[in-house]
Amino acid sequence: MKIINFKGSNVVYGAGQEEYLPLPAHKTAEGIVTSCFKLNLWERLKTLITGRIWFSVMTFNGPLQPQLASVDKPKMGKEQ
Repeated sequence: MKIINFKGSNVVYGAGQEEYLPLPAHKTAEGIVTSCFKLNLWERLKTLITGRIWFSVMTFNGPLQPQLASVDKPKMGKEQ
């Protein structure tokens, strides 16, 4: 799975931090952050067969924030 830049991204998280991959995203004034990932051919086939996507979030033992995975690009409100 590869992190990809997309039309509408307006922020990059982790830029200049060697321990993290840069994460292009779209951030709204309400604090909704959307990022996009592209599956390679093997991942697409595996997802087609199993119907599963695993999603991990690093909370560093803080509270878990609401998350949403989707195959559809969400409507992105006002840009911040």
